[in-house]
Amino acid sequence: MSTKSTAAKQRDVQSQVERADAKPKTKPSGAMQAGARMYPEPPFPKMHQDKPGSEADLPLAPMYDAPFYEGSGKLEDKVALITGGDSGIGRSVAIFFAREGADVAIVHLDEDEDAAETKAAVEKEGRKCLIIKGDVKDAEFCRDAVAKAAKQFSRLDILVNNAAFQVHTADIEDLTDEHFDETLKTNLYGYFYMAKAAIPHLASGSAIINTGSVTGLEGSKELLDYSMTKGGIHAFTKALSSQLVPKGIRVNAVAPGPVWTPLNPSDKQAEDVSKFGSQTSMKRAAQPEEIAPAYVFLASPQMSSYITGEILPIVGGY
Repeated sequence: MSTKSTAAKQRDVQSQVERADAKPKTKPSGAMQAGARMYPEPPFPKMHQDKPGSEADLPLAPMYDAPFYEGSGKLEDKVALITGGDSGIGRSVAIFFAREGADVAIVHLDEDEDAAETKAAVEKEGRKCLIIKGDVKDAEFCRDAVAKAAKQFSRLDILVNNAAFQVHTADIEDLTDEHFDETLKTNLYGYFYMAKAAIPHLASGSAIINTGSVTGLEGSKELLDYSMTKGGIHAFTKALSSQLVPKGIRVNAVAPGPVWTPLNPSDKQAEDVSKFGSQTSMKRAAQPEEIAPAYVFLASPQMSSYITGEILPIVGGY
């Protein structure tokens, strides 16, 4: 083929693309809806909560109970301990685990109403739920919480590290030592303390699941400290998974993108909350019940026996 014919062909391709570019563009049809039911799309209600946030007080209730999801005994007679289990992702995971046959202990900081509602939802599934109130920054509390759960149910099979602290700061110079300390100790120390306390109770076939974040993969300029901790959680997951292979304990992490829970309305300003999740490819935040099945998958020895040290992103097509 001559150089002239090649150049002409390239001009033809260029012309075809230019004609395609000139066509009227189809306007986006809104957020992507590919689930078993319709999920809320931005704009969300403009609101802001005080820490630690309350699911009961959210004007738009998170969708967590997945009425379309049918359990099939994937976690039959197992026992799970879930930190941050009173609301958000933790609440949904507790309900999914119960629907799969597990008894559940949930750890929460100060949200009594939310914790009681989660307990009722777990019991509605026909399983038992133990509520444990305390601060995961406290190593002694973590040891006591694990001991209580193991004693109450005579075993422990699954640990879900999920409790977190997040408050945005636009400028590193405004990130105080106290703020930085609270984030790191809640999100890193808490995971370490809980895992260290739980491991002696976990037998071969057990699982630890850590909640990471897309911020630990991509970073977030206004969540400098939080991004650090989530990246640390991902590294902790991989390192601990290697250490626990001889014990037969799998360690994995779920890394969600934006999820509609009390965590974000108790961080962002009202205007930002209204647009929450719109930056994803799906143009909306996830609901907790869209994230929880990943925890079932990683907890179940029938489904993920050959998976350890993995970070599973669920980010809405970031």
